[in-house]
Amino acid sequence: MELARYLEQFSGRSPSTSEQSPPDGTETITDTVTIAGADIPRFTNEFWTSQQRKASSLHEISYRACFKPQLPAFFIRLLTAKGDRVYDPFSGRGTTVIEAGLLGRQVAANDINPLSRILTRSRFFIPEQRAVEKRLSEIPRTYTGSGDIDLSMFYDGKTGEEIRSLRDYLLIKDESGTDDDIDAWIRMVATNRLTGHSAGFFSVYTLPPNQAVSPESQVKINMKRSQVPQYRDTHTLIMRKSRSVVRHITAGTRLDLQKSGDSGLFLTGDSRNTPQIADGSVALTVTSPPFLDIVQYSKDNWLRCWFNGIDDREISQKITVTRSLAEWSGVMAETFSELFRVTSPGGHVAFEVGEVRKGTIRLDEEVVPLGIRAGFECIGILINRQNFTKTSNIWGIGNNNCGTNTNRIVVFKKEEK
Repeated sequence: MELARYLEQFSGRSPSTSEQSPPDGTETITDTVTIAGADIPRFTNEFWTSQQRKASSLHEISYRACFKPQLPAFFIRLLTAKGDRVYDPFSGRGTTVIEAGLLGRQVAANDINPLSRILTRSRFFIPEQRAVEKRLSEIPRTYTGSGDIDLSMFYDGKTGEEIRSLRDYLLIKDESGTDDDIDAWIRMVATNRLTGHSAGFFSVYTLPPNQAVSPESQVKINMKRSQVPQYRDTHTLIMRKSRSVVRHITAGTRLDLQKSGDSGLFLTGDSRNTPQIADGSVALTVTSPPFLDIVQYSKDNWLRCWFNGIDDREISQKITVTRSLAEWSGVMAETFSELFRVTSPGGHVAFEVGEVRKGTIRLDEEVVPLGIRAGFECIGILINRQNFTKTSNIWGIGNNNCGTNTNRIVVFKKEEK
């Protein structure tokens, strides 16, 4: 069904009880905004919530500035069929493609940060939990090398040894090409357990797991809270999180994900240059790009980068986080040109942006002309109203005039031949 037709059927009246109807039974507000000389329809409602179609436990991997799985699910169900390819050029933790795999679609994911591939690909090839436990029992807990950085403000000495030993094991397996799906799974789970604010993480109390403070800042946190790192059994915590992540996964789902993973593309590169993706092969792109200077992705992930042998300084130079709207728009314009190439005739792009700098910049209105110039038709702007979360309060978001809790999705379509 055309997105515009779907949304218009709810305009001015209460929606039906269909799977795709707004969950709270409210009317969809429809208006028109003129952008770059084009009249663009705009639709506002709470089209999905975190309770609607409760998300799979497989999504419970933290990453800064990620959107809820219900967002890509909405568009994947509406605009694609099983077997279609769904793509995300700014994949982050892989929310879009994980949801696409769960729904039986083919997938393509790209991100300039190698962490994205580490966090994403492994969840398409889920090992048996007994195999994970056995593999962990074979990994030494004692580290015999010398530590390259001081992590004593985060970890008890024995915990630090276990982390370094696990890191050493995984890096050696990776460099020798002898790692397998079990190693990749352990690497993904351990990366997610490095720091956090509960006893389920390896570290002493610190910021939420989607952010890593500097060692200097952690020293201050420890002093303020009068806390000292205590021993954490890293292998036990890895198994606990591993079982939690797969608690919704059935044998059939496991096979479906593996099928999607076998044909999937998991790229690490520039969104403006993806030659691995064939012309006209993507039915739907659902993505959220870096937002100007809002999120420091590499800074937040420095400890994860260290654990995985990634140079966070090199990543910092590559990631597009800029204070200049003109520069940001230039990068996105080139991305749209590449998206137009890979999108199939009749295919769609759902491009999610937030309101930044306290609502003074509405990126949806900046994005519309970029997509049109690339060759797409803009079929509408969808504004999803959401209730606020703990994470949004941490970011200092307290109203619907700014931030990522008001999802603004610009939807484009490539003309059918």
